[in-house]
Amino acid sequence: MVIYMRHPFHGNKVAIAEAEAEADEKNGWERYTVESTEPEPEPEPEPVNELAKPRGRPRKELAA
Repeated sequence: MVIYMRHPFHGNKVAIAEAEAEADEKNGWERYTVESTEPEPEPEPEPVNELAKPRGRPRKELAA
């Protein structure tokens, strides 16, 4: 048995037993059902700022 649970602060989880789900409900978790069996689309990666300043102090060049 798989029971999907949702909490406003802790996110989502799967309970594997009715007793676990009942105990979770006493701690603020709510049951929900998954409507879609299709996988969620992957989010697009955020653009990378290649012009960002490097971290740390600038190094002084050593005279030869």
